[in-house]
Amino acid sequence: MSVNNSQSGQFPTELATTVLTGGFDLIGTLQFNPVILIFDNQSTSSIQISVDGVNTWRTFPAGEALVLDLRDKIGLAANFTFDVGTTFFAKGTAGANVFSISYIYAKNT
Repeated sequence: MSVNNSQSGQFPTELATTVLTGGFDLIGTLQFNPVILIFDNQSTSSIQISVDGVNTWRTFPAGEALVLDLRDKIGLAANFTFDVGTTFFAKGTAGANVFSISYIYAKNT
């Protein structure tokens, strides 16, 4: 059995927000196509996440984290990913709230 070593995992800068206004505030924009994303609500209140700054994609309760693993060994879209340029917004109680998105992408070697 051969192992495909044509890609290696890379760690771009974390996307994060620390102060919310009560409306949708920018968390950050993907600079690479992610393979794994970690959404982490480090605040003590719920935070809504949006990709258009208008509609809520998901609400994260206080302290909740979610890991999205986009790899698939047997599916039709083995390299399923989000587009470079996808922008995330957070909405929650105005004040100090920390929400971060960390991700790993595959770099061709």
